[in-house]
Amino acid sequence: MRIAKAAIVVLDGVGAGAAPDAASFGDEGSNTLANTAAAVGGLHLPQLARLGLGNALEMQGVARNSSPRASWGRMRPASAGKDTTSGHWEIAGVLLDRPMPTYPHGFPREVMAAFERIAGQPALGNVAASGTEIIERLGLEHEKTGRPIVYTSADSVFQIAAHENVIPIEELYRICRDMRAALTGEHEVGRVIARPFIGKAGAYARTDRRRDFSRLPPRETILDLVKAAGHDVVSVGKIDDIFAQRGITRSRHVLPNMACVDATIEELRAIRSGLVFTNLIEFDMSFGHRNDPQGMAKALMELDARVPEILDAAGKDTLLVFTADHGNDPTTGSTDHSREEVPLLVWTGGGQGVNLAVRSTFADLGATVGQIFGVRAAAGQSFLGSLPGLGESATLAA
Repeated sequence: MRIAKAAIVVLDGVGAGAAPDAASFGDEGSNTLANTAAAVGGLHLPQLARLGLGNALEMQGVARNSSPRASWGRMRPASAGKDTTSGHWEIAGVLLDRPMPTYPHGFPREVMAAFERIAGQPALGNVAASGTEIIERLGLEHEKTGRPIVYTSADSVFQIAAHENVIPIEELYRICRDMRAALTGEHEVGRVIARPFIGKAGAYARTDRRRDFSRLPPRETILDLVKAAGHDVVSVGKIDDIFAQRGITRSRHVLPNMACVDATIEELRAIRSGLVFTNLIEFDMSFGHRNDPQGMAKALMELDARVPEILDAAGKDTLLVFTADHGNDPTTGSTDHSREEVPLLVWTGGGQGVNLAVRSTFADLGATVGQIFGVRAAAGQSFLGSLPGLGESATLAA
């Protein structure tokens, strides 16, 4: 069987149980999938169950399958941290031995002085806060003064919120780009995030024109290597931002989950060989960070209903993976990411899957994708040879 394409679909924030070191991050007992299932009286995910999601971990409503159509397992984070950037970079073969800087008490004076020079005025906020909460709290003052709202979270992020009628979107992006360039050395955060919103006081709403401005990966990722080997590397969702536009041949920068699913299906049908790398942001952004298990469950069911379309677009020559980048358990007291293992479902065109066990790093996925295209990732152990029906010499893309 010849594999010509690979697709990685990241369910952002959909973790599969506390990692062994979760207590060190304050996340002992976190389990995004299982705790969400318990909170809503069970998840109804028949398509993902057929692939083997219930084999990967126990959860109410999703039973084990005696003949799963995909191979299953979980992956443990090996990088320091529990954020979007480090999770995706680890999938792509880059492990971080030190966490990116965080600012639970706000940013220091020198950082805010740089911001004031770049924005031309001082900021409002400069606290760790929920994005929706701080907009409601400071939105009216922002409209009156024109001053941008700066905030952070438990993650390594510098976030700038602005009403689209107060600071035009391109000016907000310009401020973010300049802050990205200014945040270096000890203050080199993972992401500077533009958080535009609209509406009136008491009814503000964030828009889909969010942009993430990431630091560059410190070395080559599997995206760089697959692109250099002459294959397509198509990003869907915010993948282009996470990798600072590097290693990508084409970008489909849409944000809503179902728009990302549409783009993934279109790109799987369009490319002849290469990688489609998709991030489904709403699990994390709209439900995990807002402690909304009902919304998380509904979004999972919406994705589940689209799985047959994704499989049909993948066809028989694609290695298709459903996984995540970290946890974001909506049932805990925290609204931040959680240090969790992530699910691993690997579909190769049908047939019965096998148990891939618990992988010691997300980088095993990148190593597997690399082997398909004849390139070697810097980290991780490929599990390609463990997948049923694949002979190594027959599976490498031309």
